[in-house]
Amino acid sequence: MSAEIVGAPRAWQLVLERLEEELLEGKLVPGDHLPPERELAVNLGVGRSSVREALRVLEVLGLIRTGTGSGPSSGAIVIATPSGGMSALLRLQVAAQGFALADVVETRLVLESAVVEALADRASPPTADAHAVVRAMDAPTLTPAEFLALDAQFHLALADASGNTVIAAMMAGLRTSIESYVQAGAARITDWDATADRLRAEHRGILAAVDAHEPGRARTLVHSHIAGYYSQAALARDLTE
Repeated sequence: MSAEIVGAPRAWQLVLERLEEELLEGKLVPGDHLPPERELAVNLGVGRSSVREALRVLEVLGLIRTGTGSGPSSGAIVIATPSGGMSALLRLQVAAQGFALADVVETRLVLESAVVEALADRASPPTADAHAVVRAMDAPTLTPAEFLALDAQFHLALADASGNTVIAAMMAGLRTSIESYVQAGAARITDWDATADRLRAEHRGILAAVDAHEPGRARTLVHSHIAGYYSQAALARDLTE
């Protein structure tokens, strides 16, 4: 078998490349329907099975939604939801140990430190959603799983407040990819109530620093907050330094 054949792209990859070109050129935009499978196969000179494979990849990546039947919601529709695809990719890579848990945590530290620092530099930081999540976390009947779900929402609210869709998508992906580890870590904490109280106080401290336009303090607090939980739950090496 020649090197040229070995290195040749698969048919479904050709479909992805063509669709990428049309997205970049503005021929396709979110909300548009893709042509039917048969038409795509004929236009691209590939088999329908290759078209179906490409569409499955695009759906996993969060770029299209497919619907059966007839009507405006049927067929393949361009939707562009990057957080879904990012979450799926990172979750699988962490599960397969392609990405080490400690590396994911360190990446969170870099991104979230930068996010709160930038928010604190704004004249009017958009922190209303994060404040609402913190208030919800005060409910006394929350289970550890419910508390940690809200904790994730708090951090995602800060990422969304940055206004940077790439950062928001990456944060959603990083947080989702290690969700099972975060939940499992709670079981290793001997005094959960005390830990929950500490985490609530740390959330409020982070928001206070952001709202008071103290970027350095906000950065230090969010770094200590994230690193402290992972270290306490024995999820990663000591990251508090």
